[in-house]
Amino acid sequence: MLLAIDTSAGTSVAVVDLRGDVLAERSTDDTMRHAEVVGLLIEDCLREAGLDARALTGVVGGMGPGPFTGLRVGIAAARVFALGARRPFLPVISHDAIAWGRYQAGHTGGLLVVTDARRREVYWSAYSGTDAAGLPERSDGPGVAKPDVLLGEQWAHAGLPRFDAAAVSAGELGRVAALRLVEGHPFAADEALYLRSPDVTISAGPKRVSR
Repeated sequence: MLLAIDTSAGTSVAVVDLRGDVLAERSTDDTMRHAEVVGLLIEDCLREAGLDARALTGVVGGMGPGPFTGLRVGIAAARVFALGARRPFLPVISHDAIAWGRYQAGHTGGLLVVTDARRREVYWSAYSGTDAAGLPERSDGPGVAKPDVLLGEQWAHAGLPRFDAAAVSAGELGRVAALRLVEGHPFAADEALYLRSPDVTISAGPKRVSR
C-alpha cells in the first residue's frame, strides 16, 4: 500500500495498492490552503482505505514542478509521514503522473504536459511515449518558460500534442510509483523542482528611514 501526496497545483492525497488500484483519493483545487488541508486529506484517505501507517509500503511525494510555497508543503508532509511511519519516501515527478494518465486514456506517441507556473509562466515536460512497462518516457524537462515560447515555431517541442493540466491526481502519482516498484524502476531524485527562486527573499538588513 502506498500513500501518495501532491501539492504542485492544488492538494491531492490518495492510497494506492501495488496492483495500481486507488483505494481512496481526496483533492481540492484550492492553491492557497495546502498546509491547512493536507493533514485532513491524509486522515480521510487512510480512514476510507481502512489502513494505518503500519500497513503502508511507502509514501509517495510529488516533486513538482510547482510554485515554491505550495510544493514544499506536500513534500514536507510526505517526508515527515514516511519518517514517522518508518517507511521509504518515494519521489515522483508530478508531470509524469499527468502524462501517465493521458497515456492510460489512449494517447500514443509524443506529448507535451503543461501546468501553470504563475507569474505569467508555465511549466512544461516533453515525452516521447511509454516504455515496455507503460511508464511515460520523458525526453526533456521539466522546464519553465513564458507561454509565448511554447507557441513559437522554432521551439524544440513545437510539434508535440499539448495537454494543459489544471491539477495533479495523487491517485495517478501513486499508480506511477506502484508500477515503478513492481518493475524495479528507479525513482526521481529527492529534490523539489521549483525551477526558479521563491517569491520571498531573505532581508538584506534594516532599511534606512528618512524624515
